[in-house]
Amino acid sequence: MMVSLKRRTALLAAIAWSGMLLSLPAHADLDKIRTLGTLSVGVYDDNLPYSKKVAGSKALSGIDVDVAEALGKKMGLKVSFLPFPAGENLGDDLRNMVWKGHYLGYGPADVMLHVPVDPLLMNQNPQVTIFAPYHTDSVRLVRNVASVPQFNGIASMAGKKIGVEKISISAMVLLGEENGRYRDDVRIFPTGVDALEKLKAGELDGVLASRSEIESVLRDDPRFEMREVSFQRLPRKGWTAGLAVKKDNPELASALKDAMDSLFASGEMLRIFAKHGVQIVKP
Repeated sequence: MMVSLKRRTALLAAIAWSGMLLSLPAHADLDKIRTLGTLSVGVYDDNLPYSKKVAGSKALSGIDVDVAEALGKKMGLKVSFLPFPAGENLGDDLRNMVWKGHYLGYGPADVMLHVPVDPLLMNQNPQVTIFAPYHTDSVRLVRNVASVPQFNGIASMAGKKIGVEKISISAMVLLGEENGRYRDDVRIFPTGVDALEKLKAGELDGVLASRSEIESVLRDDPRFEMREVSFQRLPRKGWTAGLAVKKDNPELASALKDAMDSLFASGEMLRIFAKHGVQIVKP
């Protein structure tokens, strides 16, 4: 079958365009992104209040989704999201979403959000640059004031029903505290948000979860009080989230950092977090 001259010309142009983009040196990735007009952003697909697939839709919602869109706007770019499930460890996530791509054929993205700004993680993953810290989160205990009127440390929760997320730092520290003293009190849920919804419904006495989860779900409900708790194996300073790009994309990292600094300077980051009921803690 003959191909029209018009179609052949368009096909040749597309091939030439693709070849030009592929031939750009690694340090020119930011130029390629600007030429295409779209920033590809990797976010977790189940990480409320930061990012979550909207049920029955391809849309995403959450703090990180809003932050990514704001960064793209500052850079004059559209944003294309690449939601993904958490791997067995952070090294897997960085490999799949930042510097190599998943063996199933998706990724990598141009930038990944919600990456711990941690020296050990950086040393273990030299293929990436982790930078632009934007929020520090921590574990907190929230209790039903009616069922636990007085709180004098975690011992006040003995014999009470305490919800935690499965395979989480909250579950780990609570189950192991004081040689398993609270093990019979723990109730396991798929996510911290699920546990908090059960607390609101009166089915639990307390929940150990991230401060951001607690704030986003309870929204200053006077029936509940959030407190800092001390555990032997819990980092008191919490953990800080930032961005990650491939190591050989310094221009992209610099542009993203400038955009992030601008969001803080303008107060937009504060407004994004407040929209989701979370008080931002700038690192």
